[in-house]
Amino acid sequence: MDGSQTNIENWEERIDLAAAFRWTARLNMHEGVANHFSLSINEDGTKFLMNPNQVHFNRIKASDLLVIDANDPSTLEGPNAPDITAWGLHGGLHRHCPHARCAMHVHSVYATVLACLQDSILPPLDQNAAMFYDRQVVDDNYGGLALEEEGERCAKLFDDPKKKVMIMGNHGIMVIGDTVAETFNRMYFFERACEVYINALQTGQPLRILPDEIAAKTAQEIEDYPDPDIRHLAELKALLDEEGSDYAA
Repeated sequence: MDGSQTNIENWEERIDLAAAFRWTARLNMHEGVANHFSLSINEDGTKFLMNPNQVHFNRIKASDLLVIDANDPSTLEGPNAPDITAWGLHGGLHRHCPHARCAMHVHSVYATVLACLQDSILPPLDQNAAMFYDRQVVDDNYGGLALEEEGERCAKLFDDPKKKVMIMGNHGIMVIGDTVAETFNRMYFFERACEVYINALQTGQPLRILPDEIAAKTAQEIEDYPDPDIRHLAELKALLDEEGSDYAA
């Protein structure tokens, strides 16, 4: 690591976020160059790191990440201006939801299929899906591209801190958390649970949905389980390091 890197603030957070971008691309959960992640770096959450405009997730490095001020609209005027929909969605979120320290928005295939169903709540069909019991919210009022007004509207749906996944009707998902590791882990398992659910629907057979009390118990047990998110991201970074990836540059 050279001197210019050690002098960059929030370096470890940048590395974690860059790793999350790289692995999301590897899982094919990205959408070309159109999706975006953010991570708050000040106390009230309004200053945050975010990916540069329309750069492929598989090329993003820790040093590439932009520092955005959600209270400074002139951010959109500079040479390194963020994507306007990223500004609208993440700026609104970090202004209105200080508990949303990290936010990841993707159009991953199975979660987006769920977002296109009349009933877009993921039921507790398996253990992974039970993880999200009473922890998701559906936006069923899609209003076009997530420009500033639309972003503000979406942010208000996260008023309940218990709800950590928004199924954005006809759009994709927004996942929030306290850290990059927590948020990435949640996004990963939501997509996996959606994949099982969509495939189960395609069999045409009756579904064996878990009872509410078992789903609630399982969700709490998973929430209390010691550090699976930290271990998950650490292993992904170890794999990237072994491959000689430049994500941490």
